[in-house]
Amino acid sequence: MSAAAVTHRKLSSDYQIPRLIRGGWQLAGDHGQVLAERAVDDMALFAQAGLNTFDCADIYTGVEELIGQYRLRDPSLQVHTKFVPDLALLHQVDEAYVRGVHQRSLQRLHAQRLDLVQFHWWDYAAGDMVDAARHLLTLQREGSLRLIGATNFNTEQTARMLDAGIPLASMQVQYSLLDRRPSGPMAALCAQSGMQLLCYGTLAGGFLTSAWLGQSEPALESLSNRSLIKYKLVIDDFGGWALFQDLLQALAQIAQRHGVALSSVATRWVLEQPQVAAAIVGARYASHLPQMLEVFSLQLDQRDHDALASVLGRTQALAGDVYDLERDRQGRHGRIMKYNLNQAGA
Repeated sequence: MSAAAVTHRKLSSDYQIPRLIRGGWQLAGDHGQVLAERAVDDMALFAQAGLNTFDCADIYTGVEELIGQYRLRDPSLQVHTKFVPDLALLHQVDEAYVRGVHQRSLQRLHAQRLDLVQFHWWDYAAGDMVDAARHLLTLQREGSLRLIGATNFNTEQTARMLDAGIPLASMQVQYSLLDRRPSGPMAALCAQSGMQLLCYGTLAGGFLTSAWLGQSEPALESLSNRSLIKYKLVIDDFGGWALFQDLLQALAQIAQRHGVALSSVATRWVLEQPQVAAAIVGARYASHLPQMLEVFSLQLDQRDHDALASVLGRTQALAGDVYDLERDRQGRHGRIMKYNLNQAGA
């Protein structure tokens, strides 16, 4: 498929992104050994195919550096990173702290300006998140970052930042057939404010692929990385393994009808949801790139949507607003998170 087939959305009047963004979490150490030279070389294949925007974070160990190695070859690559201050340091996030982390990202990525910095705050009750966001606004006005976004805020706190004058271009959220929390108040706020959704977890760490169709339910302790554990907990809340298999069966039938991969159908469903600008699909190497590009030629029809709706109508909605479950540090979802990776990587 040619690069011309890739479709785009504007995040601002002068900045557009492909509707598929290459995610970088799988390049971090939590997912096993990474062949660094191959990973950097394969970045060229994504860019040449038209997927010229990569997502990463200051807390993804080694990932900004890997992308930075490729940017030495291709400075035109668009990079979205994050600003995630450590939970233990939220009470002391001042302008010097924000500038220090920002400068480190610029150096790692070999960039003079960051295209999008996505802000995260672990605990709404700790420190002053609006004041921290204002320091990003200062950096934007100085010209070292193009756009400010955020990630994993609920609707109430997102509205609080918008009301304080923080110009959020995007909100990165977990959004998939298994987790439809962003479709409620958050999507409504986006429609009202002009903010757009960038969606991770679209394939639930690989669960929404043909590899799991017909498989028996795995024990949590048997799963090979934290990403799979995270999304297995989502499957449990969705309605359990049997219902998840029904969803995979419905996806497989749609995929067969259109002659595409099951994962392409799952991704296309997210792209067709209101206020969604792009899906972030993780990839360590380029081996699945042809399948990823299928979403640009796929259109789901009413029959497809009805088949998926018949399964979704039997599911349980995940509790709360966006990321509310994960913010409970004593709960099943919050206990597996790591909260102080910025300090460790400084």
